[in-house]
Amino acid sequence: MFEAGDIREWRGRDVVDMDGGKIGTLESVYVDTTTDEPFFATVTVGVPTRRRLAFVPLIGATVGPGYLKVAYTKKVVKQAPSIDTDGVLPAAEEPSVFSHYELAYNPGAGGERRLARR
Repeated sequence: MFEAGDIREWRGRDVVDMDGGKIGTLESVYVDTTTDEPFFATVTVGVPTRRRLAFVPLIGATVGPGYLKVAYTKKVVKQAPSIDTDGVLPAAEEPSVFSHYELAYNPGAGGERRLARR
């Protein structure tokens, strides 16, 4: 796993699935606001005229020479909630990102968002 301080270094690198198949490229990382640790990444997917950013958890992710390997299949990631390449994840859609991967979603005590883009 990479540290939050390494995020800039990994932007634009390949993101591959657990079998080594390329999913897309790393665009950004979202940290868990309760721990400030990397929790989700957005991956650029789609054809050049219809690119979007799909969310993928960083739980179980590993790094190799020039790539980030995630613990999910390409199909699961490509079916994940996504945003436009210049979009922002609306607060109301945050729970669906967690739900897609069957992860528990617990907003802050005051309803604060769980994810913040870095």
